[in-house]
Amino acid sequence: MARREEKVDAELLARLESGSGDKIRVPLPNRKVNEMFAIADQILGGRRVRAVCEDGDSRLARIPGKMRRRQWVREGDLVVVQPWDFQDEKANVVMRYTKTQSLYLSRKGVLPDIVDLFGMSEDISEATHEIEEIESTEDEVVVEEESELEIQQPVVKEKSSVDDDIDSFFG
Repeated sequence: MARREEKVDAELLARLESGSGDKIRVPLPNRKVNEMFAIADQILGGRRVRAVCEDGDSRLARIPGKMRRRQWVREGDLVVVQPWDFQDEKANVVMRYTKTQSLYLSRKGVLPDIVDLFGMSEDISEATHEIEEIESTEDEVVVEEESELEIQQPVVKEKSSVDDDIDSFFG
């Protein structure tokens, strides 16, 4: 029996994005205790996940029992991991973000490039520059099109009975 795919909740996303502009309404990793963003790359079984962390390392992450019973971690999920102090190649999964929360963090530009699934952080800054460029060029294009329209004269095609035949449209 296959699990159904998680979908973005448009209402929740709109609610998160409305409100104050700079305040992030989703819990972030606690940097004081060395937590970081990661992507669940591969489910290994036995409560273990291969996670690609924001520092570029791939770690073997353990899903604690308390979280395992309440939330399913799937491949491609955005998670928060806490690397172990004595073995840096291993970590604990602290939290899993829903798809809606991941999209929200990506749009806000909080996620590092290596774990940004949606690629929204770069697109926001580039989109504003592109919109400004398009707006300035659209004014010029509209002026050019008006002058071309005055020069060109419309071509009138005579209708024949063959054009009106419905069979000619379908071959």
